[in-house]
Amino acid sequence: MIDAGSGPAPSYSADDIRVLEELERRVRWLSTWTIHNANHLRDNPDGVKVGGHQSSCASINTILTALYFHVMNEHDRIAVKPHGSPVMHAIQYLLGNQSREKLEAFRGFGGAQSYPSRTKDNDTVDFSTGSVGLGAAVTNFAALTQDYLRMKGITPQDHDPGRMIAIVGDAELDEGNVYECLMDTWKHDIRNCWWVIDYNRQSLDGVVNEHLFRVIGRMFRSVGWNVITVKYGRLQMDAFKKPGGRLLKKFINECPNDVYSALAFQGGPAWRRQILEDTRADEPDIGELHDLLNSYSDDELHAVMSNLGGHSMEAVLHAFDQVKDDRPTCFIFYTIKGYGLPLMGHKDNHAGLMTPEQMDAFRKAQNVREGHEWDKFEGIKVPEAELASQMAKAPYAKRKTYRLADQRVPIPEALTQSRQERTSTQEAFGRILNEIARAGGMLADRIVTTSPDVTVSTNLGPWVNQRGLFGRYEKEDTFRERKVPSAQKWTRSPKGQHIELGIAENDLFLNLAALGLSESLFGGRLLPIGTLYDPFISRGLDALNYACYMGARFMLVATPSGVTLAPEGGAHQSISTPLIGMGQPGLLGYEPSFADELAEIMRYGFNYMQDEDGGAIYLRLSTRPIDQPKRELDDETKRQITLGGYWLKKPDPDASLAIVYTGAVAPQAISAHEALADRFPGAGLLAVTSAARLYNDWQRVERARLKGTDGGEMAHIEDLLEPLAEKARFCTVIDGHPASLAWMGSVRGHSVAPLGVDNFGQTGTPRDLYDHFAIDAKSIEAAALRVPKH
Repeated sequence: MIDAGSGPAPSYSADDIRVLEELERRVRWLSTWTIHNANHLRDNPDGVKVGGHQSSCASINTILTALYFHVMNEHDRIAVKPHGSPVMHAIQYLLGNQSREKLEAFRGFGGAQSYPSRTKDNDTVDFSTGSVGLGAAVTNFAALTQDYLRMKGITPQDHDPGRMIAIVGDAELDEGNVYECLMDTWKHDIRNCWWVIDYNRQSLDGVVNEHLFRVIGRMFRSVGWNVITVKYGRLQMDAFKKPGGRLLKKFINECPNDVYSALAFQGGPAWRRQILEDTRADEPDIGELHDLLNSYSDDELHAVMSNLGGHSMEAVLHAFDQVKDDRPTCFIFYTIKGYGLPLMGHKDNHAGLMTPEQMDAFRKAQNVREGHEWDKFEGIKVPEAELASQMAKAPYAKRKTYRLADQRVPIPEALTQSRQERTSTQEAFGRILNEIARAGGMLADRIVTTSPDVTVSTNLGPWVNQRGLFGRYEKEDTFRERKVPSAQKWTRSPKGQHIELGIAENDLFLNLAALGLSESLFGGRLLPIGTLYDPFISRGLDALNYACYMGARFMLVATPSGVTLAPEGGAHQSISTPLIGMGQPGLLGYEPSFADELAEIMRYGFNYMQDEDGGAIYLRLSTRPIDQPKRELDDETKRQITLGGYWLKKPDPDASLAIVYTGAVAPQAISAHEALADRFPGAGLLAVTSAARLYNDWQRVERARLKGTDGGEMAHIEDLLEPLAEKARFCTVIDGHPASLAWMGSVRGHSVAPLGVDNFGQTGTPRDLYDHFAIDAKSIEAAALRVPKH
């Protein structure tokens, strides 16, 4: 436990404390009023509760005020816990970075967001938060990204690295991804990372377990973190020094969490009664305890007992002053949920809202005049000039921009690879990366790969052989040193370009999120590539969604995919992942069949990751080797490949049949098309390389038509299907969920027979499973021949 009076010389003065406490008081008012305005004063024609979390905000007011107005510098980055959003907005409002209009529209359309958002709030948000646990964990990977950039000289070395700071609710530590990230980043010896835990001991439904702080402390110490626990505030520390203070401290230490919360709600008389009831009458200094309690009025006693470390500006600043190196540090600040509000400590206060009557009393207590609630410095007790001076000298205020920029990485007109007569898209991916590594240059230097312990089995091995593993320290490959033959020659060093992770898909996506924001966070552009097994995307889907929500740019290579991975069985065979590639905002899915398609899509993807209106890209690849077409792609075919589809066999005008395929089932589709050639001369064979791009483009045009702003534009899928007769029929086939392509019949009103996989796979051979799931050539042929009912 930290004694607020011990340690090195403080970075703050008594005047600083006085002014910061006034700022804290104003932040508490503004955050509380913002939520009240949204729920009780703003028009609400739907009658649905707007919400907000006044109590969760109140428990971190002191901590965030100290960080923003005294501790953080311009290079620090912070993830504010989801329910602390109004506090963050209030602070930025005082700093001049947030508008009153946005606060008045909090949780409304176009207003300040319910939870901090990089993409929907203004630029002051470093990391989005919302799904609990992820905002905390991403700071670890941001610290790793910062190390990566600095060790390679990509970002400037003329200043100390920033601290990646996470404000974490204690209940967030129930999330499993927290422990995964701590373990993985421990392996990489991360630095400059702070987790600030709001230990208010209340979650949404109840009170957390007793002595959780000890478990938290042990957990962080076990992965090499420094742990600073701040339990007592200045008022309590002063009380402990008085006669009777020993017994008062003993009561505080032994009082159960739920009782302490209830007493915080009940106030002074309840505190006085409980302290005496819980203290043995034969204690040697019991009389001194009585005298100590009698020296306080009820209000004064309530102030002392609720003055836990996280609510004492001096104790908070003192704790932050203890950190003198770059070792990752966990701060455990004792707080009370709802501190300073009528809801303080009540077990139902998580989503509770102050009533208009409570707010009116609170307004008067804060010396806020009616009609002046939004005034920045209304009701302050120190000269406004002192507040302005404190804000101006805050290191954080020196931040010139919240979004940094770096030069664009030039991408060659074509990505080369050794041509193979028969290969899989997974093998081709490895060869393309290998050729990029061999060629060198800026593209090779700015690519960083990462994988959850499936580096070799996703064909990253050749890349890592050439570019090495990333690590803080040099470490030779032991097998190579001992002259043991191995295809993998992996040396670890700061020069390496592959970040090895444990078996944790959440960590993969959080790492990709941080790497994919490297330019705007740190001023160094990277082109991250993450590989994993396609069926296990679902394990980390929350973290993938989080990465996309923040606008991170990366290339996700998921392989192997589908029931084509036949001998592995259902647990390793993906079904619905093509729909993720279509339905996940910020992620553009592709599933090529041939190596030359993949090369063009990767070239496009490296550009798309850098485009202002671009995003992340998802490649669904296969281990199944198939015969490769003998061709040289012309510019128009390349363009159509990246647009999502092209005719491998263009239909004749008014053709009555087409076969549409995606990915590894190309040979089956080609075989079925050939078998039907005599009965349907001129039938088309359509290669869909991206159902997602085709669908998104079609929907974009359709929405423009609804608004009358399309200007006669046609979607690419409309152009592709234009040659078919009005009553033509086509069959779609994919080693994945059939809904991925079934929608295409709606484009021009054609009849569709969708084939695919909509159940768990089994072990067998690809031939067995293709036959079982009816995605083989005979099934495609039969589906194409079936006469539709009109």
